[in-house]
Amino acid sequence: MEHKIFMKMALLEAQKAADAGEIPVGAIIVCKNKLIARAHNQTEMLNDVTAHAEILAITAAANNLGAKYLTDCTIYVTLEPCVMCAGALAWAQISNIVYGASDNQKGYSCYNEKILHPKTNIIKGVMAEECSAIMKDFFEDKR
Repeated sequence: MEHKIFMKMALLEAQKAADAGEIPVGAIIVCKNKLIARAHNQTEMLNDVTAHAEILAITAAANNLGAKYLTDCTIYVTLEPCVMCAGALAWAQISNIVYGASDNQKGYSCYNEKILHPKTNIIKGVMAEECSAIMKDFFEDKR
């Protein structure tokens, strides 16, 4: 149940991205059941291909904690992380990754599931239908 509450927060971030014309991916980071970071894709606004929701959330969480490692933290993200984001999550040593929709084209699992830190737990498919729907709606509106 707790996972759904936090994924709903990530979906709110994804909606902010969609409203701004960004690919609608949202992420939040929780440490000991406390929200410490929230972000959404900002690649267009910042003109930066690395400004994915996960990267921005990692930076915000590290600043919040005053530490570079995110052990004891969980990231909730609406879409399966790409290889870049999975690598950053590995370097941050995040404890848990919870994601909604799978990304069968650019998700990290298409390339190498070992990219994540060996101690990171993965939970897939939380609110997958809702997370997929926001992506489908966004791209249908673009066409």
